[in-house]
This record gives sequence, structure tokens and C-alpha cells, in this order.
Amino acid sequence: MVLSSLQRSGKAAAMYRFTLASADLIALASGALFWPAEKLLVVSDLHFGKSERLARRGGALLPPFETRDTLQRLDDDLESTGARRVICLGDSFDDLHSADAMDAGDQLWLTRLIAGRDWVWIEGNHDAGPFALGGSHLADMQLGPLAFRHIASGDTPEISGHYHPKLRLAGRARRCFLLDATRVIMPAYGSYTGGLWTYDAALTKLMQPQALAVAIGKTALALPMPRTMPQL
Repeated sequence: MVLSSLQRSGKAAAMYRFTLASADLIALASGALFWPAEKLLVVSDLHFGKSERLARRGGALLPPFETRDTLQRLDDDLESTGARRVICLGDSFDDLHSADAMDAGDQLWLTRLIAGRDWVWIEGNHDAGPFALGGSHLADMQLGPLAFRHIASGDTPEISGHYHPKLRLAGRARRCFLLDATRVIMPAYGSYTGGLWTYDAALTKLMQPQALAVAIGKTALALPMPRTMPQL
């Protein structure tokens, strides 16, 4: 089984299995989505170079370690799943300059992850993908019954990102997947990314009343999607 390494290491609870349009999918606690039948790993909103972009534009000075943290999680997910295909659902870099400003060692690391894999960069609203690093570049993509794009549209079934959904669980903010019978909205995979609460109108309008949220972190925990602001 493709995920046997995750299960042997005691991480089987760090995933949530579900079906969308006949595709059996797995939401990982890291924020990645895995489609075993296609050996496909999907990630969204990596936002590589966010700290560099903020510093360049005179914003907050953050420790410049988010790119390596994100790369390490991506490396770990590729290793544990055995994925041979990857789709990055847009906003992979924080802006167009961030790819050029990426540390040489980090560029080499990312290039190594791309090598030998069918790698697709979906265009986001922050960037169009790093053209110098290899892979294919598409506005959106259809694979079997599923469409992959950056921002959710009326065409379903689809998997998208962009909104960085989050919820509050046990008093703490946690990123989450949102899923219903027709779509999945991915959490932001990159470190230093903010988020949109699940009860925001932009998300409640998109998701069906029976939608689930899958909170990520150390575990992947499914619960009804919160649609109202919690009482503090």
C-alpha cells in the first residue's frame, strides 16, 4: 500500500479519507491532499518567499525560515506517500520576484523534488509559477473526474485553494480543508500564511450546508464546518 510508511510510523491518525466524484482521496495533517490511485500529491498556496517579500516592501521583518520549513514538509509528504505526480494549486511564490530571490540551496532542494516527477504549477493570483524551475504551467487542469484550479468556480467537482480556510478548535486557530459533495478547498500549505475563518461569507456561500472542515496540525480531525462566529 502506498501509505504503508505513514501507517508503520504510527501516523495513520494524521489523515482523513473521503471520496469526491468517485475519487478516493486522503487529506493529510500536513495540509497536502493525496490521491493514491493517481499517485498524486496536491498542495496549495505555498507562498515561498513571504518573509523576503515583506522585508523588500518595508513590511514586518520575520525570521527567513518559512521556505525551508515548507520544503521540509513537502519533502516528507513526497517520501511518505511515494507520489510521482504533484499539482501546486497556485500562489506557489509570494510574488513574481520571490522565485528569483529564492536562496540557491532552497532552489536546489526544490529542483531535486521536481526531478523525475510529473509536476504541474497552476497559475495563482500572486504568481504564475516559477518558469525557470521546470514542470508544466497551466491555468487549470482536469484529471479524471476532478478539476484543479486556484480559485473555486461554478464548475464542479473541483479542488482549489486561495482562501486559506481556518477554524478555531479548543481555543486555537487551525488551518483546515473544507469539503462537501462537489468540491474541496485546500488549506494554505506554506508557513507564514494567514487565513480566512470558515464562517466568512466568501466560504459559506461556496460550501454546501453539510460541508465538513478537516482541521490539520498533528492530526486530521473532521467536524461540521463552523458557519458562525464562536462566542468568546
